Amino acid sequence: MDLSLWTLGPVAKELQRDVDAQMLHTGNDAGDAEHHYNRGLAFRAEGRLDAALASFDAAIARNPFYAQAFNVRGGILHALKRFDEALVSFDKAIGLKPHDASAFSNRGITLTALGRLEAALASYDRAIALDPTFAEAYNNRGNLLTALKRLDEALASYDKAILLKPDFADAFKNRAQLKLLTGRFEEGWHDYEWRFDAHGFPDKPPAFEAPTWNGEDLSGRHIVVSDEQGMGDTIQFARYLLLLVRKNAEVTFVTEAKLVRLLHSLPEKIRIVRQIRGDTRFDFQCALMSLPLRFRTDLSSIPNAVPYLESERSLIAQWRERIGSPGFKIGIAWQGSPINKTDAGRSIPLEQFVPSARVPGVRLISLQKHFATGQLAQLPGDVGIQTLNDLDEGPDAFIDTAAVMANLDLIVTCDTSIAHLAGALGRPVWVALKHVPDWRWMLDKEDSPWYPTMRLFRQQTAGDWAPVFASIEQEIRAKMT
Repeated sequence: MDLSLWTLGPVAKELQRDVDAQMLHTGNDAGDAEHHYNRGLAFRAEGRLDAALASFDAAIARNPFYAQAFNVRGGILHALKRFDEALVSFDKAIGLKPHDASAFSNRGITLTALGRLEAALASYDRAIALDPTFAEAYNNRGNLLTALKRLDEALASYDKAILLKPDFADAFKNRAQLKLLTGRFEEGWHDYEWRFDAHGFPDKPPAFEAPTWNGEDLSGRHIVVSDEQGMGDTIQFARYLLLLVRKNAEVTFVTEAKLVRLLHSLPEKIRIVRQIRGDTRFDFQCALMSLPLRFRTDLSSIPNAVPYLESERSLIAQWRERIGSPGFKIGIAWQGSPINKTDAGRSIPLEQFVPSARVPGVRLISLQKHFATGQLAQLPGDVGIQTLNDLDEGPDAFIDTAAVMANLDLIVTCDTSIAHLAGALGRPVWVALKHVPDWRWMLDKEDSPWYPTMRLFRQQTAGDWAPVFASIEQEIRAKMT
C-alpha cells in the first residue's frame, strides 16, 4: 500500500487562504506572506521542492500565524524525506488551527514514515472526527491499518472512503491490493482497474487505436498487450501472453527495450517489441495486468506452469565455467530499488546472510546489482560471498542473471524482481518477506500459487529479520546433511 501520499483534504484546497485573526494585524506583511505562499504552490506544482520550501519559509517569516503555510510546508518536507522537520511543521499548523482535519491527516502520514504507527492512527482518527466526510483520511487510515495487519478494519476504511468519494481511484487501488492480499481475487481484479487513475501511478493505460479486449473471441485476431509498472511485474504476468496464444490470437507484447531479449524465450507466436510502428493495426488492446481479470483468475486458476521463461544455453555454459561446480551454490539478493515506493521494509541487511554463509559446503554468490553492494565490504573477514562484477553489464536486463541461476542450487532473495525471475525460470527460490508483504505473496502461506518452485519465509514481527534467517539457515543445514 502507498503510505507516502499526503493530501490537503477537502477542507483545505490548495488555493484556499488561511488568513486568521492574528494575520490581520500584520499590515502589509499579510499580502506579502500570501504572495510567497502562492509562489510556493507554483514551485511545488513544477516539482521544485527546495524553491517551494524557501517560499513557504518566507511566507511564515512575514506572518508566523499562517497555519496553512505550515501545513503545506510540512508536506514539502515530507516529500524531501525530512520527516522530523515535517512533523514539527504539521504540529505548528495544528497548534495554530486545532480544527484543521487536513493537518492531522498529513501528520499521520509523516508519523507513519517515522514508524510511529499507533500515533499515526490516532492522528487519522482525529482528522476523521473533525471532518467525517474526509475521504482521503479514511484512505490513509486504511493504508495504516493494512500495515498493522488489521485487515478487516482497513477494508472498512477503504469502503468508507469510496462511499464518500465514488470516483476515488487511490482508494479503489488500495482496496484492490488488500483484497488480492487476502485471496479475494474476483473483487480485487475489478477494483484494480482503477490503478491508472491513482495518484502517482507510474504508467498510463494503453493508447493504441483498438478497442480494449474484454473477453471477446480472439481466433485469428491481433491483440497488442502493453507492459506496466516494474520489471518484476512484467516477468510475473508475461505468463498470460501464453493464454492469449491458446485462444488462437496473434499476440504483440510491447515492453521496455532491456527486457526484449529475456522475453524472446516465450513462444514464437508472441511478438516481443519495444515500440509499435505507426501503420500497425490491431483488433484489440489490453494492459498486461488487466489480463487476470479478463481470464477470471482465482486461486484455483492461476496459470502457474513453470518454466515459462528460459535461459540462453550458450550463456549457461559460459557462466558454469566461471562459477565452477564445487559446493552448494546459493545466489542471494538483499536490496530492491530504494526509490521504489514499495521498498520500505522489504530489503534485508546483508549481515542477515552471515550465518548461512558459514554453513560448511555452502557458497553464497551475489546476484545483487547497483544498490547496497557496498555492504559486501562490511562483512566479517571469515565470510566470503562471490561477486560477479560484470553481471548484466550489457543493454539486456537479467540475461546473465538468468544464465547464472541455471547453475545454482538455490536462490534466496528479498521481494524484488530476482524472485520473479527465478520463479519464472522454475528454479528453486526462497523469498524473505516483511510482516505485511506485497499483495502477490498473500498471507501466512509458505508456498506461492504463482510459482511452484518457490518457498516463502515471513516475518512474524514487523522489522524483525533474525527469526526469518534463523529458519533459512536451519533449512540450508538440513539440505547439507
